[in-house]
Amino acid sequence: MKVKIKKGLPSGEICAPPSKSYAHRLLICSALAGSGSVSGISGSEDMHATLDCINALGIKYELEGSTVNIFGGGTPSNVFNCRESGSTLRFFIPIALLRGGVCEFRGAERLISRGISVYEEICKAQGISVLKADTSIRFEGRLHPDTFEVRGDISSQFISGLFFALPLLDGDSVVKITTELESKPYIDITIDALSRFGVKIEQRADNEFFIRGNQKYNPIDTVVEGDFSNSAFLDAFGVLGTDISVIGLDYCSLQGDKVYKELFEKIKNGYLEADISACPDLGPILLALCSAREGGYITGTKRLKIKESDRAEAMASELAKLGIRVDVFENAVKIHKGQLKTPKEALSSHNDHRIVMSLSVLATLVGAEIDGCEAVSKSYPEFFEDIGSLGVTYEIIE
Repeated sequence: MKVKIKKGLPSGEICAPPSKSYAHRLLICSALAGSGSVSGISGSEDMHATLDCINALGIKYELEGSTVNIFGGGTPSNVFNCRESGSTLRFFIPIALLRGGVCEFRGAERLISRGISVYEEICKAQGISVLKADTSIRFEGRLHPDTFEVRGDISSQFISGLFFALPLLDGDSVVKITTELESKPYIDITIDALSRFGVKIEQRADNEFFIRGNQKYNPIDTVVEGDFSNSAFLDAFGVLGTDISVIGLDYCSLQGDKVYKELFEKIKNGYLEADISACPDLGPILLALCSAREGGYITGTKRLKIKESDRAEAMASELAKLGIRVDVFENAVKIHKGQLKTPKEALSSHNDHRIVMSLSVLATLVGAEIDGCEAVSKSYPEFFEDIGSLGVTYEIIE
């Protein structure tokens, strides 16, 4: 599928989409509570992957509009279909290992290839067998209370996954972070979500968390707050010289990507120098905006390699088609100042939702076609409809 976007900046006011980060976490907590509701759920592929895995736990749910009602009492399965969702895979593995026996996680080849090294080390220490194939990972064994040593510079999702499961074990556990903890805001979101359901994670030091066992998730009805990560793609038009207002965001939120406001202001004022190790999902849109303004030098980019695509290389490839030179290093990216031009060939999504949305923003400056635009369904299926409501002229070509 391809989208053709005509030159022309949008303007106007739009409501922020719901937070994907909070939605996943609140849904899982509600499922572990066995009942309750979560309102403000999008129809993204990632969200459906999480609902599929909730169903595999033996938890019944009903989706009414944007509200998920949890009932419990279903039939468990030992197969968890994660589609292309990295957070779903990493959140559910420790939860599935609570019950012991055999379980199998399935997903797209790119998802499985991104790896679960942290869990492999934990499973080896606990005597849990792991068998990997191109599109699946099979586990056999049960998770037990322990002191877990976890790297903090790979993905915070491994730590969050443990935080969901460890409170339900019959003994206390400790999670020790053995490296600098990157993406800490996502850990804060997980701890906040758990606390709403009565589950406590105690931070005893900068790198150590204590988790009391035999805790219980309490059922509640809750609402997902607005999402800074996806709102960045809407607010980005404002950096290009138009008037955009995104409403419905809580600026007291724990979401780390709320820093996009500060970074966008820096781009407006000149050459950007920034470390995005705590907010890597902002990488593609920052590269896009720097290419349209004065350039920039962005560090803390090494984890962009293990996303849905190698995001730094993917953006460098596509920006080259737009006339912009980008140098990619091990943990940094340099965007050279240049003049954006209309590409002579279609841009590629690299099957990555954030690449599509970033390129779509630039396309309003020069006009462009983007192959694989359906990738937005992973996190923000309403994206084109929303930017269309602001005045972007586009055509979806099957």
